[in-house]
Amino acid sequence: MLSTQDKKRVLREMVLARRFEERCYQAYMERKIGGFLHLYPGQEACAIGVMEAARPGFDYVITGYRDHVHAIKCGSDPKAVMAELYGKETGCSKGRGGSMHIFDVANRFMGGYALVGGPFPLAAGMAKAIQMKGGDEIAICFLGDSANNQGTFHETMNMAALWNLPVLFICENNLYGIGTALHRSTAVTDQYKRVCSYGIESDQCDGQDIDVVFEHAKKAVEHVRSRKGPYFLELMTYRFRGHSMSDSRGYRTREEEEQWKERDPINILRDRLIAEGGYTQAEFEAMEKEIDAYIENEVIRFAEESPEPRVEELTRYVLAD
Repeated sequence: MLSTQDKKRVLREMVLARRFEERCYQAYMERKIGGFLHLYPGQEACAIGVMEAARPGFDYVITGYRDHVHAIKCGSDPKAVMAELYGKETGCSKGRGGSMHIFDVANRFMGGYALVGGPFPLAAGMAKAIQMKGGDEIAICFLGDSANNQGTFHETMNMAALWNLPVLFICENNLYGIGTALHRSTAVTDQYKRVCSYGIESDQCDGQDIDVVFEHAKKAVEHVRSRKGPYFLELMTYRFRGHSMSDSRGYRTREEEEQWKERDPINILRDRLIAEGGYTQAEFEAMEKEIDAYIENEVIRFAEESPEPRVEELTRYVLAD
């Protein structure tokens, strides 16, 4: 179980993630961030809870395009992530990738990818490399529920099981693929059941309670790291904002949204800490103010004051002539 001190720390990480993402929303509305933007509010317990059970900066992590929080939890500097969203030279991808292509090799965050289902085989490839080198790392692949309808999902599950790869698949099931409800696109809505035909161990749990996520992720990580084969963990969660900035959320009811907001992962952990007597509302509010100041005075300021990429270096990171 997470200790009281660990709970306080991950609560701060979740609040930082939430404030970071909400500030991205504001910057996008101010037209300081362009392109596509997919935000994470509501799902913070997933990435942070899983990586708390793993080894951030040591294990290899890959995900789709809702990737900011995953990178930060792996060790990426929030200032560099925000600068990337601003398209600045100081961004983690030198301003060339933007929101969907956060990348940080030094912290073994192997990228966010725009292609739905694309990270599955890449994660298997990383796991195969780990296996061949005899390392103690594991590969962790985060993806949404709708990615599992791609052919790459089944091909990768087959090879991961066949080769007994050290790879952990995390399905962040937020119930919708863009604007399509899961039950309208997928015959088997319990995603963890879909890997049984490959003999892969799997489980499903509440993705809004970080204590629950941590305990299930710890079991999954230990399974993979002890070389017992791949593992598939489904986290039931919900995105409070739309799929992307162009999403009006007209496909879901406000009643449904309010019901899920009652299970806000930040509030769940905050209230638990207060009930346990190791935390106060005043401490929480002070932390919020400190994080707000950090994001505004350091993260946003760094992004806004950083230089634009030079036109003369447009092809600098292009690998082909």
